[in-house]
Amino acid sequence: MARRAFLTRMAQLAALPFLTAASALQGQSKKQLKILMKSAWGSDDPTKAAFPFSHGLALAEAGHEVQIYLLGEAVVLMRKVVADAVMPVGWPAVGEFLTKLKAKGAVQIYACGACSRARGVTDSDLATYGAKFGSPPIFVSLIEWADHIITE
Repeated sequence: MARRAFLTRMAQLAALPFLTAASALQGQSKKQLKILMKSAWGSDDPTKAAFPFSHGLALAEAGHEVQIYLLGEAVVLMRKVVADAVMPVGWPAVGEFLTKLKAKGAVQIYACGACSRARGVTDSDLATYGAKFGSPPIFVSLIEWADHIITE
């Protein structure tokens, strides 16, 4: 019995630095981050295609500034018919995430202009989700703007 009490007390003492650090972190206000999310995943891998939108939405809801840059096959997700058909495993269609992002209004989406033209993505496709055509200079400006760059 004395041994158990001793070991319990030692475990509590060992955890003390972690508890102190955790309480100190709770007292700090969160820093708002500027996050660029870049993706080239398209309809060929629905789960990976959904990541920038689901994670971007979660980050925006946590109070961070988020911008998304799509290139390659990912630009076809700007077509509503494609976005609504892309069903990631265990999540709603990509179109639902895009609709929520547009409603939130805090996340700007860019689709590579050359990639979009090559795949038939139009201005009206982008307008559905409030997206804009991107370009290499826009991509560079986003990299310079961002605190963190997430490639998904």
